[in-house]
This record gives sequence, C-alpha cells and structure tokens, in this order.
Amino acid sequence: MIRAAFLALFGLAASGAAAVECREQSHAGNSYAVCEVDMGQDDLRMFLYDDSGTPFGQFSAVDQALAPHGQTLGFAMNAGMYHEDRAPVGHYVEDGEVIMRVVPGAGPGNFGLVPNGVFCVREDWAEVIETETFLEMRPICSYASQSGPMLVIDGALHPRFLPDSTSRYVRNGVGTTADGSRAVFVISDNRVTFHEFGSFFKDALGLPNALYFDGNISRLYAPGIGRDDPGFSLGPIVGVVVRRE
Repeated sequence: MIRAAFLALFGLAASGAAAVECREQSHAGNSYAVCEVDMGQDDLRMFLYDDSGTPFGQFSAVDQALAPHGQTLGFAMNAGMYHEDRAPVGHYVEDGEVIMRVVPGAGPGNFGLVPNGVFCVREDWAEVIETETFLEMRPICSYASQSGPMLVIDGALHPRFLPDSTSRYVRNGVGTTADGSRAVFVISDNRVTFHEFGSFFKDALGLPNALYFDGNISRLYAPGIGRDDPGFSLGPIVGVVVRRE
C-alpha cells in the first residue's frame, strides 16, 4: 500500500532518547519506507535468542525482553536470512559473541548470489562490507549479520541484476554512508525487482554500499509512521533501543 510521504520522528522524544528518522519516499514508480539511524546517537542492536535460548521471532517479544530494563524498541526490521529453526544462514554476531561463522563463496538462493556481504556494527559506526573483503579485513563487530546479495558495491549495482527482471517481491535491506556514520534501512511498500531495489539505494539515497536482507517475509516496526507489520516468526532482528517514558 502506498502511504503518504512525510518525515516522522519516533522513539520517545519526551524521554530525551535519540530519535530515528523515518519517512516514505518514492522513486521510479515505487514506494519505500526509509529509516535512518545516526550511529553517533542511536543505540542499534541485533536480537536473535532470549535468555532461554528461544528465538525471539517477533518484534513484540524483543520489546517484552527490554521492558524490565526500562527500554523499548523505537524501530526494528528483520535482519538477514535464516533456517527453519530461525538460526542465521550466515555470519551472525550479537553483543560481541560470534553465533555463526562467515560463509564464503557462491551457493544456492539469494544468499549465495555472490557477491554477498556483512552488515557490521561497532560503537558509533556501521558498514556494509562485501564478504571476501570482510574476510580480508577481519573487523571486530559488536553486531553483524551476513546476507545476500549485495545491492550496491562501491557505488555500482550488483552485476547480476537485470533491468527487465520479472521477479518481484516486497524486499528489505540496509545501506551505509561512506564514513559509517549512518545506517539506512529500507523496505519496499510494493513488490520490486532486485534492480529497482538496488537502484533506490544507489540513485535515490546515494549510498556506496547496500545489502539485501530478505524478501517476501520482510517486515518493519516503525510506530512513528504507523508500521507494525504482522507475519511469520523471524530469525535475526535489528532494532534501535530507546528509553521508555
């Protein structure tokens, strides 16, 4: 559904917490929800398992786990592909703990449509890094999620994307600025091709690197623009944590 374009601040501004900027934006006949995270201000984390080792699965479950700490989600999105048991397909790091190793090379499905990449988060910094480059750099990430394919690679679209593709899904992903100061999360409001989705990150947002998270099951929690998407239980979740009022 196409929503009216506007800029919203969500989170709990009254509490003094940093706010994620979110808006609706159109490009080349498609509509997208765009949420920008300021890495110098916002508390961006990833979530997979609760204290009992059970996958959270839903945004509401993460919110319930945060509540005893006086915190809540200001924004959240599914953050990478997962197996039937909701374990991550690729590299996954949470709060410095490596839960899944890096998976190199080509493989089946969208994940294996190389080059794929890793979304790496450190204090005050986030970057989408192509997987082979990531293996060479070996950066220490506080949080990380490997997914694929890359959407934008050093300012160029993934070479396998076709302008005349007929494969259309609701898709979501993340791009980062060259200096790592902002992470930009996007979900399409309508079904789009990989070429259209990657072109949005490259041409409309001007981001040098971007990574595909998933399609079909893609979901967004963004109360400031009225989004709390229902759906199947998720694997990795990325979100900004803010203080409750």
